[in-house]
Amino acid sequence: MQAFERYLERWHNAGLLDETTESAIRQYEKSQATPSGRRWQVVIALVLGGILLGAGVLLFVAAHWDDVSPLARLSLVMAMLAIFHGAGIASRERFSGFATTMHALGTVASGAAIAVVGQIFNMQEHWPAAVMLWAICALAGWWLLGDEFQQTLALLLVPVWLMCEWTYRANVYNGSDVFLFRMIAVLAAVYLTAFLHSRRRVVFGILFAAAGIALVASTVTLADGWGWNAYLHDWGFVPLPLQAAAYAILLLILAFAWLLDKRSLVPALAVVAASFALPWLHVVRTDGWRRSEPSVAMYALVAALCVFLAWWGVHQASKALVNYGIAAFALTVMWFYFSDIMGKLDRSLGLIMLGALFLAGGWMLEKARRKLVASFSEVAA
Repeated sequence: MQAFERYLERWHNAGLLDETTESAIRQYEKSQATPSGRRWQVVIALVLGGILLGAGVLLFVAAHWDDVSPLARLSLVMAMLAIFHGAGIASRERFSGFATTMHALGTVASGAAIAVVGQIFNMQEHWPAAVMLWAICALAGWWLLGDEFQQTLALLLVPVWLMCEWTYRANVYNGSDVFLFRMIAVLAAVYLTAFLHSRRRVVFGILFAAAGIALVASTVTLADGWGWNAYLHDWGFVPLPLQAAAYAILLLILAFAWLLDKRSLVPALAVVAASFALPWLHVVRTDGWRRSEPSVAMYALVAALCVFLAWWGVHQASKALVNYGIAAFALTVMWFYFSDIMGKLDRSLGLIMLGALFLAGGWMLEKARRKLVASFSEVAA
């Protein structure tokens, strides 16, 4: 069944269309139908082909890098950009998927070209500037081409550049990791939820996957608290101007969430609250030596955030977010078990309880997941 047939049936059953109008719409849609588009096999071939081609070029260049002069190196990186984008322009009318892949390789290669040019000419070392130039290339590609890969790369590189600029100035201070991963966590929350209903499924898929990993990593880092890296630097705590800059970036991320989808502000604010609370939820132990350990309240807060994300997925009718919230909750339970429970039990008893936790917990979580997904599927129907 074609996509429009389902809507025609719904509208006909609701009494919104008569037979004549329904037939006219069906005839029009069939007349506009194009030959079968890119099937999943073609998409996989294009993605794998692009990755393998890019990796092969990089491997070839790396193998012969020391054998060529600086002028030849510059010519080589410029030729890569010209070949990739030129192939994309030449094939745009005949095979848009191939053109998108070539332009994607060209934009990725621009990042390598920026780094290489800086190395060849011994420019002043300020690596965030290279990220900024790469982000400008991605923004230009998004503006000129409008395809989903250019948009995705731009949405990733622009906030990464801002965070790199902040980190370049603040990484010598204690507590800088907490501020950095607060920004990453909030950005991840926005990208997890702002594109749930976007028609650009490639943008949604890549950003959702990257944000899901980033949110887990930032949660683990924030759970370490303030004290774990106190011995690394002698510069003291992050000064107030850099703290203010970090808060300004957080506000920019929240403003961006408002522009993308006002509804994404709710989970973003929930993650803001959790990211500010997590570093403080520790217990100080003094048995033999002084150390800081995560408290039960910290695990409870992370678990509550996972439940909230699953609930928000139900509210937004998003299977992906429901599945992510359930999986994150399971990871939180396992984290708590390995960190606080298993070490206090006998080895055999710990393994027995771990097996029971996997079996019973997995069964219960799967039941809960199916119930949640079914609840909003019924509403959508």
